Amino acid sequence: MSNIAIKGATTGTGVFTLESPATNTDRTLVLPDEAGTVLTTAGVPASAMPAGSVLQVVHGAYTSQQTLSPGSSWAEVTGLSATITPSSATSKILVSASINASGSTSNYVVTFRLYRNGSYIEVSPNNSLRPGTFITIGAQQWNNYFRYQATGVYLDSPASTSSLTYKLYTRDTRDNGVVFINSGYYDENGASNPVGYSSITLMEIAA
Repeated sequence: MSNIAIKGATTGTGVFTLESPATNTDRTLVLPDEAGTVLTTAGVPASAMPAGSVLQVVHGAYTSQQTLSPGSSWAEVTGLSATITPSSATSKILVSASINASGSTSNYVVTFRLYRNGSYIEVSPNNSLRPGTFITIGAQQWNNYFRYQATGVYLDSPASTSSLTYKLYTRDTRDNGVVFINSGYYDENGASNPVGYSSITLMEIAA
């Protein structure tokens, strides 16, 4: 017959009390045959969640309009970011970005790269003279009203429990032209030029 041992802590002076319920019915509590902790009203700790569980979600939105002239370099889309602090170094970060943008040349190729804490994440590698990108928007037979809503998804493995800030950087890789965020080249104050919406959503995934 197995036994139940109640072991007091070697530190602390508090008294832990086991109290029976106020009932006239006999009750039996069967303990599981495994080690573990008791679930409390505080919820399930992140360390106890099964692989694939979403541990936290962070969302960053940007509805202002900006014009960027990065030339042959990459320029930060300022104001569009999201910051997350993973609960475990083994967690994955699912990055989902949606960008509303356009360019200034007739057949622009506006591209976006993903950065974490100021460092470029090589979502797709360069291929000869073709640059690797996270999101690409290409226009054919461009006119002043063209703008696009494009999305990108990437599963990052930062191996960190420090604060992580994700941002997008952009440039026109074809013509080094101007990039417009949440607006088009022709952007008069009227119903034909609605305000765009861009966002980054981060989800910590248990591994």
